[in-house]
Amino acid sequence: MIVSNPKQKITAVIPIRRGSQRVKDKNLRPFGDTCLMELKIRTLMQVPEIDEIIVNTNSEDAIRIVNECYAVGGVKTYRREEYYASSECSGSEFFRNLGEVTDTDVFMYCPCTSPFVKPETISQCIRAYAERGENDCVSTVSQIKEFLWLDGKPLNYDPSNAPNSQDLPDMMALNFGVTVIGRQDLINNRNIIGKNPRFVVTSDIEAIDIDTPLDFYIAEQIYRKTVIEKLELLE
Repeated sequence: MIVSNPKQKITAVIPIRRGSQRVKDKNLRPFGDTCLMELKIRTLMQVPEIDEIIVNTNSEDAIRIVNECYAVGGVKTYRREEYYASSECSGSEFFRNLGEVTDTDVFMYCPCTSPFVKPETISQCIRAYAERGENDCVSTVSQIKEFLWLDGKPLNYDPSNAPNSQDLPDMMALNFGVTVIGRQDLINNRNIIGKNPRFVVTSDIEAIDIDTPLDFYIAEQIYRKTVIEKLELLE
């Protein structure tokens, strides 16, 4: 159940674009016994710190599902203007618009494409934001232990004195499972990531991000094993 926050309003926004390009209709197509949008909604409804959940979309199907199945639980929709769902819209314009059309104090960016982020991790991010100090946002990241190269040059190790992979420097990659930021910072920065972010490292499964048809297939198989069949996978 969504619990009211007497201090700062925390709104979780689920962005859904109609007819996604790389994985057709990935947010609403069957995913195990559900779909990515409904899975994300049900996850967010288990987070007590959240005051409001909004599906920001230009998909009439998404709006219909939310209104029929989740409006009683307090989930709302915002009908996105077509420009902000088009390829002409830049990422910066999109993020700024998200902030401008969401009436909240604290904005949470919660894309469907990270289906395994746990309610406990989301709560951890919210608590980290409340205790952020000089940081202006909190975002989930994945730890990378790989031998990285760019433009023909090594980024994180000396090939003439190569370390074991576990001894490589800790490098972090944004996985956008959850990002928590002040609404005004989102508008001013035109980006969901602030200028001085604080990071929360997720598990390997939580870090899974669906970008391609192969990603979708792998994620669905993991969902079937871990959720439907209730098997434990080593992380």
